[in-house]
Amino acid sequence: MSAPPENWEGQSIARPPLFNGQYYSWWKNRMRDHIQREDYELWYIVTDGPPATLKKNVEGVNVPKTRVNFTAEDLKKWEKNSKANKWLVCRLGPDDYSRIQGYETAKKIWDTLQVAHEGTT
Repeated sequence: MSAPPENWEGQSIARPPLFNGQYYSWWKNRMRDHIQREDYELWYIVTDGPPATLKKNVEGVNVPKTRVNFTAEDLKKWEKNSKANKWLVCRLGPDDYSRIQGYETAKKIWDTLQVAHEGTT
């Protein structure tokens, strides 16, 4: 893992690391650490996606809930996803931001950045 030069932005425990398109592996590890320190559950939302908000229809099959049917617990799940999105998006440069700007889940943002900077297996 290559690290940025000495004159790079200073370390901060209050804000996530800046990513300007260079040193992706370094940024990825620092971002993971930052998110886990803020709220460990957020990291699972980044890697696994937000927990599903489902309900059973008349046939007994689980289907996605509409916003009208959301409970307070469902809203908390999506608030966690929004918080994870904020941490990922707020320190991206313009090129990477334009890559992910339409995505609603932290997982989709994370996966897109990973494919863009590391490729696929």
